[in-house]
This record gives sequence, structure tokens and C-alpha cells, in this order.
Amino acid sequence: MSAVSTRDGMRMCVEDRGVGPPLLLVHGFTGCAAAWGSELKDELAKHCRTLCVDLLGHGGSDKPERPERYALEALVADLCEVLTARGIPRALWAGYSMGGRIALGAAVLQPERVSGLVLEGTSPGLDSEEERRERIANDERLARLLEDDGIERFVEHWMRLPLFRSQQRLGKERLALERARRLHNSPRALAACLRGVGLGVQPSLWSALPRVRVPTLLVVGEEDAKFRGIAARMARALPRSRTRILPQAGHTTHLECAPLYLDALTRFCAQASQKKGEAPDEGRMDLRA
Repeated sequence: MSAVSTRDGMRMCVEDRGVGPPLLLVHGFTGCAAAWGSELKDELAKHCRTLCVDLLGHGGSDKPERPERYALEALVADLCEVLTARGIPRALWAGYSMGGRIALGAAVLQPERVSGLVLEGTSPGLDSEEERRERIANDERLARLLEDDGIERFVEHWMRLPLFRSQQRLGKERLALERARRLHNSPRALAACLRGVGLGVQPSLWSALPRVRVPTLLVVGEEDAKFRGIAARMARALPRSRTRILPQAGHTTHLECAPLYLDALTRFCAQASQKKGEAPDEGRMDLRA
């Protein structure tokens, strides 16, 4: 992996492989570029120029401890700087969970940098103030667990969450690998990330969905009932979306159902890259308020 320096001097690790239409992979909370899996990345690099990043606070990238450095606008700007540093005007952005929220944020904030979206297990945000308060309180409890009890206790708790129960089918060896990757993170940086870009503090993007004009693929696991419902609602609001429900998978389809996820992503990349002309510069939204 190589490094890109951001506007404020932060170092972001980037893996740049393959040729063809550019594809930017954005991992989820506690993840890293390696969390996509070497086999999946090897196959993607046969079809696309694939850029895998370690977001700030994760993997080998710098780990600031200020929550404001993880605001959605800041993380979108970081990834746009990665594209600029690699000479890429626009890319298809594929994000998982938190990474999907960041990718969707890019389509709203910087639509000229996004040629398409693949959103896996993604929510555009929370509707009500009550939901937001509850989520902020829950994320604060997780942040304090990180700071007070350390990364090992947190990872043990995180991997036992009901959202990830279906991952038990992966087997002990693969789960041990996922645990080891998460343990390389900084607990204070992860706590800051929760406070800066947790679902409760992130501005809701629901109202912006009709203005997202790029082709969008919504990927969700058959067993992920909550996010199946969210995907169905998103599909009704996004003008150019389609949905793939992957069987025998929960929240992390790229891990639990890698061959079908790869098939869905490569087919979508091929179709999206055939579109002619530039997408209209619509949907820009200032989220600083």
C-alpha cells in the first residue's frame, strides 16, 4: 500500500490495483482495506482499477482523536483527495455499512466525483430526533467502552452483536482473522470516529435521495431484515437504483456471500461504465448546519 496526504497532513493508506473503470472501496467501522478479502480484491482488479483505502482512524492510516475530524464532510473530502492524487476525476464508489453512508454522502456533497454507487447494508440516516438521541447515547456507551476497557473488550462485544450473528457460519479461522484485524485499531481513534460520524450525529440524507442521479446498486443480505426494509425504502426514493438480495447472508454480504457479491458488483460496474456522458451535477447539499 502507498500513502496519500490529506489537506491537513493526515496520511491515508491506499491500495491501487488493476486497470479499467475506477472503483473505490470504502470499508465499514473497525474495518480496513484488507477486510474486503484478498480473493475479492484480486477478482475485482481483473475488471476495474480498484482503490482500497484505510479510512482515517483505521488500519495503517493516521488516527486522529478529534471527533470533528471524522465528520461526514471531512471523510468525503479525504476520499476525493485520494482520487485526485491518483488522477481520477470520477469513480464508482462501493461502500459497506458506515462506508456506504460515506459513499452516499459523496454522491450528495461531491456528485461530480461519483459515477455510480454500490451501497451494501447502508442507511441514509435517522428520521426522528428521538431515534438520533437514542443512537448518540448508544454510540457514546460504545466510545466509553473503547476508552475505558480497551480494544480487546470492545472487539469481543462488537463481534457478538446480533447484527453479525450470521457471521458465525464463517468458521473459527476466518473469525479469528477478522478479530485480529480489528485489534490493530486505536481505541481512542475509534471512539472519536463514533462521535464524529455515528449514525446519530450524521445528518439524514433521506431527503436528498431523489437528487442522486447516478446508477445505484443496493446490496443486502436475505437474513438482514432491518436493512432489507431500509433498502426497499431507499429504492423507492432513488431514481436510478436496483436491489440485489443475497441469499444465506446477513449484514456483511461481501464476507458472508463473497461469490454472489462479486458477481453483483462486477456486473454493475460493467453496466455503469457503459453509460455515456456525464451525470448532471445535481444533489449537492451543504451538511454543515
